Amino acid sequence: MSMKLYNYFRSSASFRVRIALNLKGLSYEYIPVHLAKGEHLLDAFEPMSADRLLPVLEINGQRLSQSMAIMEYLDEVHPEPRLLPAHPLERAQVRALAQMVACEIHPLNNLRVLKYITGPLAHGESVKTEWIHHWIHTGFAALEKRLDQLGSTRFCFGDQPSMADACLVPQVFSAQRFEVPLGAYPRIAQIHAHCMSLAAFDQAQPAKCPDAA
Repeated sequence: MSMKLYNYFRSSASFRVRIALNLKGLSYEYIPVHLAKGEHLLDAFEPMSADRLLPVLEINGQRLSQSMAIMEYLDEVHPEPRLLPAHPLERAQVRALAQMVACEIHPLNNLRVLKYITGPLAHGESVKTEWIHHWIHTGFAALEKRLDQLGSTRFCFGDQPSMADACLVPQVFSAQRFEVPLGAYPRIAQIHAHCMSLAAFDQAQPAKCPDAA
């Protein structure tokens, strides 16, 4: 199977997929698309993605977009190690944790939203920073409570990494990048540390990508 991953080193959604591919032990061709420079808006990229978003995973000429769909595809085609548990209830619990990040935190702080705040809405950097901090704190406070409810485990759910961890770790990186204080979230910090002790997470981090700048 030939796979190409179109991604941007700093994209949280791309980071998720890199983690998933590494956990599965799958090799792929890394193709950088620089979001900050607008390379995703060039005509050459339009056939890759109808919404002009990253990541895009190309498998034998077929293209998949949206990180959550990509990770579920990888789990179905390459089921070991699992990103989602076998039991339906546990699977739903992991999906819910993942979506607390991917649907409730990340979309409010991605690049195109932040550019709209400082561009068409004409707000300054201080307003953008306040926006970022507010939504990360709001999301992490809820996630921290949910993780506490699920009990003390090394990862978000149980003792092996899942789709939830693949979503959480990039969001922690984003919070650190924007200097969001994380002292109120000890469970999140603990899980992040466990994840980053694994090569699959460490090698996927933005600083180790070929297009890191």
